[in-house]
Amino acid sequence: MQPLCKCLMNLRPLNGKPQFRQPNNLKMATQTNTSMYKLNHTMLRVKDPKASVKFYEDNFGMRVINQMKFEEAKFTLYFLAFDSPGAASPGNHWTDRESVLELTHNCINFSDTELILSLRFGHICFSVDNLEGACKMLEENGVHFQQKLGYELHNNTAAFALDPDSYWVKIIGQPSCQRESKTTNIGTYRFNHTMIRVKDPQKSLQFYRSVLGMSLLNTIENTDERYNVYSLGYRHEYDNSSKKLSTREGLVELTWNYGTEKESNFQYHNGNANPQGFGHLCVSVDDLNAACARFEELNVNWKKRLTDGRMQSVAFILDPDEYWIEVIQNEKLKKNAHW
Repeated sequence: MQPLCKCLMNLRPLNGKPQFRQPNNLKMATQTNTSMYKLNHTMLRVKDPKASVKFYEDNFGMRVINQMKFEEAKFTLYFLAFDSPGAASPGNHWTDRESVLELTHNCINFSDTELILSLRFGHICFSVDNLEGACKMLEENGVHFQQKLGYELHNNTAAFALDPDSYWVKIIGQPSCQRESKTTNIGTYRFNHTMIRVKDPQKSLQFYRSVLGMSLLNTIENTDERYNVYSLGYRHEYDNSSKKLSTREGLVELTWNYGTEKESNFQYHNGNANPQGFGHLCVSVDDLNAACARFEELNVNWKKRLTDGRMQSVAFILDPDEYWIEVIQNEKLKKNAHW
């Protein structure tokens, strides 16, 4: 299978305006402000887009806010987000949001060994108004669970549902969660975070903070079980309380299992070698050319520069574990791709 970034170098979507433009001279780029960046989306590959879209729409209240079809490479992208009046960013352009879910469907046949790599991926997480009510609704809808609410490890504070491709969907309660309530309002849900595992926390924290400009918002040390969890995101005004983090979107959760940093040959699967599954995280920026010029100055590892190929509206950099980070323009701040 041809990697997604190679396809993006040469293709344009059927729908929408052309996305190809010659970037300005990167040396002449204006400054970029990382405080205006957003952790825009998480990409997962799916086998059956109809089943996956229906799952997230019917069970969590997300809706498709954008769709792109790349006929030559035979794949389609579905962008889902919470968009009700009670959502975090209802009505915003898809690039001007945090925590969009991108589902990628490759329109060719795969063997089970090629797709999907859901078991090695961490999880995505939704926060809900009433944890018991939400889990009750999911059970009534016939959703399968990896861990139901009440599992001892999580002290009755989280559950893990399974989507049609067996990706883990963590469900946590928001601060206003009423434990005794058996009802739930999906209009209040948030796509809270995406969890990935990292080998060396110091290298990863340095990258996400110094390169991407995120802030470390919370740390949980689980010394008995020998792992730590680091929550990062672009800082909001109300991020002074770890409890309030469950009400927001746009977080990445880095999980470090003690000792992996000492194993020279240890490496996590990044989801893009076979078998494939998780694809990438994506950051939308204030000025795409300037952001990429800054990344160049910071000597990042590139998967795709803006100038690679014909499609010069996206770039991909690599984090220390070689997870792909897509970089796109926030179209509300500056028109670039017009998608």
